[in-house]
Amino acid sequence: MSNVLAIAAATRTLRNVLLARMPLLDTDLGDLEVTLQPLDVARKGITKAQLNLFLYQVIYNAGWRNMDMPGRVRPGETAQPALALNLHYLITAWGRGDSDNDAVSHRVLAAAMSTLHDRPLLDADDIRNALLGNDLADQIERVRLTPLPQSVEELSKLWTAFQTNYRVSAAYEATVLLIDSQAPSRASLPVLRRGPQDRGVTSTASTAPALSSVALPNAQAAARLGDDLVLSGSQLSTANAVARFNSLRLDAPVDVVPAAGPAAGTLQVHLADSAEDAQAPSRWAPGIYTLSLLVQSPGLPALLSNELPLALAPAITLTPRTGSPGTQHLNLTCLPRIRDGQRVFLLFGDQLVTPTSITNPADPAQPTALVFDVPGVAAGTYTVRLRVDGADSIPVDFSGPLPAFDSLQQVVVS
Repeated sequence: MSNVLAIAAATRTLRNVLLARMPLLDTDLGDLEVTLQPLDVARKGITKAQLNLFLYQVIYNAGWRNMDMPGRVRPGETAQPALALNLHYLITAWGRGDSDNDAVSHRVLAAAMSTLHDRPLLDADDIRNALLGNDLADQIERVRLTPLPQSVEELSKLWTAFQTNYRVSAAYEATVLLIDSQAPSRASLPVLRRGPQDRGVTSTASTAPALSSVALPNAQAAARLGDDLVLSGSQLSTANAVARFNSLRLDAPVDVVPAAGPAAGTLQVHLADSAEDAQAPSRWAPGIYTLSLLVQSPGLPALLSNELPLALAPAITLTPRTGSPGTQHLNLTCLPRIRDGQRVFLLFGDQLVTPTSITNPADPAQPTALVFDVPGVAAGTYTVRLRVDGADSIPVDFSGPLPAFDSLQQVVVS
């Protein structure tokens, strides 16, 4: 691993190697200068033979990115991966003076490319001597230099970006630099016991329960407090089982103990209303739920079934139920109580109306009180529904031989 000096150390090491090796390959380059300047200022103030080494791009290394460092973390531990980088360099050659009739720039470029061809790996001692305090030489991977093929068009775009004239150049890639992350790592303590009393892995022959459907009374689109739900599926049993209702509006799931269903292999779940459970108005919330079956046998891991969607409809009372044409001022109560942040609308006939006020009494057993003002109502009979988070109240009376709209949930305007 290496520290944040890694990029600078790699660049200076490369410069030092070129400056030391190139004159040995071509003795006429004894006055060679190796610079690290951007392309537009590289030649300013220099008239002798020159090689410019320009770092023009830094990219992530795909092979090492998000990989744990060997020897740093063990299985079960987590640590931030190292920052793995590839460096792209452009080497550019100049001859002596303004003209290059003797092709000195060609000799400079050839000597540079020959040096990098013979020494494709940066030496550890060269890296340590290049920059005080760097530890690039100690990383697990050595830094390798390889030619980076570039078309004339790609090189032209690079030179054009610096608004300077093109010079003969070659591109190289240095890979890989692994810069150590400073984020803290987590190391778990050794495992002392595997399960209670060190009994190890528990295996059971039976599988988890699976739910296939939920049947609601009268084929309703949503359940209401006081309803009995019938669960169908496989591996269903009342032994050590609870029906679990989850909602984003609840702080904790609601668990209900099921009873045997009307048919073999089914379960029946009763949703207690406020007459049976004084806490029901505040325990539940109208809206959308997921329903699953949880089986917790003593001494065994919990088994959880798949989840099925379920809508819990609000139950409402409405006053007044008569009025004159014009704006209708309506008062409603809602059970279960409406939670903060729930989306509430009144469906008055075919109108969608937002509430004027929503109030939850201090007594958690009392319903939510809502006020609506419905403008421009003509004479007629209007069925009223309350929609909370997409779950509508049920304005239907199922007590007769045929379903009919409930007169207690209608407003007659005359």
